[in-house]
Amino acid sequence: MGWRTSILMYHSISTVGGATAIAPEVFAAQMKLLAEARVPVLSLDDWYAARIAGTLPRRSVVITFDDGFEDFADAAWPVMKRYGFRPIVYLPTQFVGRPEGWRGIGQPPRPLMDWATVARLAGEGVLFGSHTRTHSDLTELAPAQLIEELAVAKHEIEAELGRPCPHFAPPYGKAARREWAAIRGAYETSVGTRLNEVGPGDDRFDLPRLEMYYFTDLRRWRDHLAGRGAAYLARRRALRWLKGRLMAPWAGL
Repeated sequence: MGWRTSILMYHSISTVGGATAIAPEVFAAQMKLLAEARVPVLSLDDWYAARIAGTLPRRSVVITFDDGFEDFADAAWPVMKRYGFRPIVYLPTQFVGRPEGWRGIGQPPRPLMDWATVARLAGEGVLFGSHTRTHSDLTELAPAQLIEELAVAKHEIEAELGRPCPHFAPPYGKAARREWAAIRGAYETSVGTRLNEVGPGDDRFDLPRLEMYYFTDLRRWRDHLAGRGAAYLARRRALRWLKGRLMAPWAGL
């Protein structure tokens, strides 16, 4: 069967934002169970290096956050730092230091970390990746706009932090052949919203993740960490597929 990696997907650690938010006490409990499970928790840099070298452990976990909300610094990082976990945060650079301002935001809009906070956390071991400049749906952009969203965000993060930015996450998880080709030209990895663990056959530019809102029931999370979560993931994938089919005719309205 080979190795399997669970790439965890979080957004906001708060009570604002519906399915994109997880309450701080639930997040703390999820991290405690993760630490107790003794599954190796790798930074994305270390995971990618181990994949290239062929030295990944049989099971591992990578922790990711989209959007860079201020509550990452206030509520999430102190918990992970205590356990020695090194997550990655994907930043939409135009909104750094400002409230969120894209489709599907929380109410009230949540503030993002500013560059000073980002730099401080980078110095403490947090990785930062690109989530474009404006949190745009890449599939709706003209070719020149697509390249700008990818290249400018990468440059801004590298200029602010003084280190390479090799990792990317497309907003809304939306990318197709054209977008992936552009992403490949700018980055080394890209994560999406496809619900699954990562295995040897997965493309490094379309890495699936686990939406941690599905694991707010801690029994489900404990089962997954113990290797008993395959049936639950299969049910969640089926429900997501069905929901997507039902909503597709109205998605553009």
